[in-house]
Amino acid sequence: MGLSKAEETCKKAATMAAAAAGYAMLARTMSRELLPDEVRGAVRWAASVVRYHILPPRPKLKTIRIGQYADDGSLKPPLLGRPRLRLAVRGARRSLSMVPGDSITDVFHGVEFRWTSTRRRRRSRRGRDDDSDDDDDDEPDDSLVLCFDAEQTDMALDKYVPFIMDKVQEDWRRYGAIQILMNTGSFWFPMTHHHPATFDTLAMDTELKRSIVADLDRFLKRNEYYRLIGKAWKRGYLLHGPPGTGKSSLVAAMANYLHFKLYDLDISEVLSNSALQKLLIGMDNRCILVIEDIDCCFSAKTREEKPDDSESDSSDSTEPPARVEGITLSGLLNFIDGLWSTCGEERIIVFTTNYKERLDPALLRPGWMDMQVYMGYCGWEAFKTLAHNYFLIGDHPLFQEIQGMLVEVEVTPAEVSEMLLRSEDADVALQGLVGFLQDKKEQGGKH
Repeated sequence: MGLSKAEETCKKAATMAAAAAGYAMLARTMSRELLPDEVRGAVRWAASVVRYHILPPRPKLKTIRIGQYADDGSLKPPLLGRPRLRLAVRGARRSLSMVPGDSITDVFHGVEFRWTSTRRRRRSRRGRDDDSDDDDDDEPDDSLVLCFDAEQTDMALDKYVPFIMDKVQEDWRRYGAIQILMNTGSFWFPMTHHHPATFDTLAMDTELKRSIVADLDRFLKRNEYYRLIGKAWKRGYLLHGPPGTGKSSLVAAMANYLHFKLYDLDISEVLSNSALQKLLIGMDNRCILVIEDIDCCFSAKTREEKPDDSESDSSDSTEPPARVEGITLSGLLNFIDGLWSTCGEERIIVFTTNYKERLDPALLRPGWMDMQVYMGYCGWEAFKTLAHNYFLIGDHPLFQEIQGMLVEVEVTPAEVSEMLLRSEDADVALQGLVGFLQDKKEQGGKH
């Protein structure tokens, strides 16, 4: 009984809908035939007025097209909780990227912003030069289109877009690969930097590590302070100590901590002060310039290379003296603390040496080398870090004996690491280290 009533109700509803549709079509036909065009126009105008006052007006939209780069170097960090947005990196350029054809809506301070990925074909340079109509010469031009209410233009340009790009750079610093650049002549050649050293894994005195990290953090926060006191925003470090004490690892840990590019300057490849100047000016901001074994790069006697009087031509010679090629310490120092020092911002300069006593006193002056870090032999804190790195242990029956011997024997962190690498068994490796330290002690220990 209930089912038959439901069927009857559905039939009545369908009949009424069909009748309403028929009346509507009839009314529309009659209005075209009976009402003049002027009356029909007035009715449409009146309907639009009613619709304007009852329904909210459609907002006027504005769009911005932003280029994007999506290649093998693309990264996919979680950006603002939006997993479908990603950061693409091509060289030093960074941008947002999305899958072509995809779109998402973002809400910022209550305002909706819609991102859409578009792909257009553009003629390649090769196609234009060859005057060819071959479609294969077309290159895809991927762009992000940002669409928003035109009344929110100031919000979009002054707040939203800068906010997004700040997050892009923040994610790039966190997830992007670090580059190390080496020089050939007056040009830099980049490679990806994969050194795993961090301050957590660095084998050195704990308090010294904390002081370096604190100094780096303070440097990053003092842009306005450097500007107020009229100094270039840079910081100089001198790392000195015996070979194998971790100077290069400390530089790598600094780069990984700051997420700065590394510029490894080989002085022997630079032929003149002008070439050196070109190299140093060509560095990016937020970078670390490293000059290793600085004591081997320049003479400690003079800052300018001068020809020896005994090798000069006689006074009777009419030939002009030969021009002396090569870079000078003054050329380097003028960039570090001279007028050229303001050609970049947020830069770290690191010199390393095994023999501090051989350095020109000018290099040790505050302003050029702001912090001097002595990288000494392996102490107890450094050993505990190595033991944890290799075996994830914080204590062992041999630790007390090793601690006592490290006070009596000069051994570098590199030597301790070599002994610990000889076995994956902590007992075996530590016993081997004890034997190594005993041999060093018998041979003279400190030297």
